Amino acid sequence: MTRKRPPDNDLARRPAAQPLETSFAEVVHLIQSARQRAYQTVNAELVGLYWRLGEYISRKIAAAEWGEGVVEQLARHLKRTLPGLRGFTRRNLFRMRQFYDAYAGDEKVTPLVTQLPWTHNLIILGQCKRPEEREFYLRMAIREQWSKRELERQFRLAAFERAVLNPPKLSPVVRQTHAAAAGVFKDAYVVEFLDLPDEHSETDLHRGLLARLKAFLIELGRDFCFVGSQYPLQVGGRDFTLDLLFFHRGLNCLVAIELKVDRFEPEHLGKLNFYLEALDRDHRKPHENPAIGILLCASKDNEVVEYALSRSASPALIAEYQTQLPDKKLLAAKLHEFYRLNATEDGDAQDDQPRKITRRGRKRSAS
Repeated sequence: MTRKRPPDNDLARRPAAQPLETSFAEVVHLIQSARQRAYQTVNAELVGLYWRLGEYISRKIAAAEWGEGVVEQLARHLKRTLPGLRGFTRRNLFRMRQFYDAYAGDEKVTPLVTQLPWTHNLIILGQCKRPEEREFYLRMAIREQWSKRELERQFRLAAFERAVLNPPKLSPVVRQTHAAAAGVFKDAYVVEFLDLPDEHSETDLHRGLLARLKAFLIELGRDFCFVGSQYPLQVGGRDFTLDLLFFHRGLNCLVAIELKVDRFEPEHLGKLNFYLEALDRDHRKPHENPAIGILLCASKDNEVVEYALSRSASPALIAEYQTQLPDKKLLAAKLHEFYRLNATEDGDAQDDQPRKITRRGRKRSAS
């Protein structure tokens, strides 16, 4: 009698579905990582080429060896000798020269330009008036990995002017426990993408932020991760809910956000402090830093905020949410005044620098 061979049960030999999917995901990650590295390498080489061409043209013109008409001839020559090559028109060649002239000699900024696409560099070059403004947008675009559209939005939001004129209002505890916090948080968050009416409720704001969570995460910053909405906290047998809870990878801590559709009042801090204590005692992991709280209000008086935070033991900050784009012309005028006053103070300080105090208390000029 021949023994029947048991049926070939392919399913029995097949690995479980979840490990297989995990393996596939790892392969996808390898491919995507390789593509990203290849893109970054190509981009760095391309921007580096534009830099070298800009340097070459700049030096030829500076030495009076070339006039502007020669650049036009160069563009025609490249088009004739390298057919199909795009991006080397007269206009773009002069952009390369402008690109080099803007950053030449700036050792801090020069390594940054190759980390961004050429389009990003052109936007920053065309929009910025000051070297420190260019550096700000270069560093922020790299850190936050802004898309072209988001970079343009940040210019509409006057991100540089706001960062200079209105630094974030942090409590002393936040500055002590999270040294990098000042570079993470903002004094105001613009949520124009919610299209909220002037008269809106806290529920409208809350629902809008959840509906446009991706846009809100971009506004918060790249290292913010969403944890939950109406996050439950239980203390002493009572139930409480936190409006929004996030985690910041760079600061390695939970970030609680409480929403207020009216102006900031000092008593708001008490409720936020309570929530932060509950998070630290019952929800914080052993390897995490203490939680930080944000009171996101419709408006605030900076002097009231300063008084409220000056002796506060709470790791909190007070920020505004703005439902419309800021008046960029007004901010630019304020920034101009800010620089003018600083220049006046610096000049006065330099005038006082060479003067010394004698033992008799009289001033004399330093020799």
